[in-house]
Amino acid sequence: MSRPRPSPLGHPTTRLVGRSTAIHDLCTEIRHLAAFDTLGNPHIPTLLLCGETGTGKGLAARIIHDSGPRARGPFIEVNCVAIPESLLEAELFGFEAGAFTDARRTKPSLFEVASGSTLFLDEIDALMLSLQSKLLTAIEAKRVRRVGAVVERPVDVKLIAATQADLSELVRAGRFRPDLYHRLAVIVLELPPLRAREEDILLLGQHFLQQYAVAHSVPPKRLSAAAEA
Repeated sequence: MSRPRPSPLGHPTTRLVGRSTAIHDLCTEIRHLAAFDTLGNPHIPTLLLCGETGTGKGLAARIIHDSGPRARGPFIEVNCVAIPESLLEAELFGFEAGAFTDARRTKPSLFEVASGSTLFLDEIDALMLSLQSKLLTAIEAKRVRRVGAVVERPVDVKLIAATQADLSELVRAGRFRPDLYHRLAVIVLELPPLRAREEDILLLGQHFLQQYAVAHSVPPKRLSAAAEA
């Protein structure tokens, strides 16, 4: 079997370290998808990244952003489980001054901040049902309404969601909206765990040794034969 060809020199996908078929296929798909992302196009597909903890979903999302025409804009990342439910709506959709007790000044939504760029929603399975409905509307209409606002605001956002959960199981359990699931899963990228690409283990070990030697200004290190074994 021939070895997969490396990514183009300098392309963002070179940050996905590995020679395995799984990583080669993932890089190829990311480069292919970049051709379908154009600014101002209302039909930009959403992406759903699936994989266990530690498979690099956040890294893959940033590489997708850096690979397309939105790379000059900000990469806005939100971990849906790290923000209290009471604050998540205000973060995602913004609010007008006076919309609630502590709303002393207007706050733009993260959709607005990411307009012309990328919004990455990690752990999307943690999103409560009421916000799932608002997210679905934002995806379909390409418009958002701040809390307390009357008018909607147009947004041009590439949306990437990520989960380690089986969303189809959550749909069957009534914990995730089926219409939102189908909107998010237009394109699904599976990120393989390391045990499924064992040929990359030594390469990653050498990569991290070099990375941290440079970061801490120490002489280059090598894995011993025993460590490699």
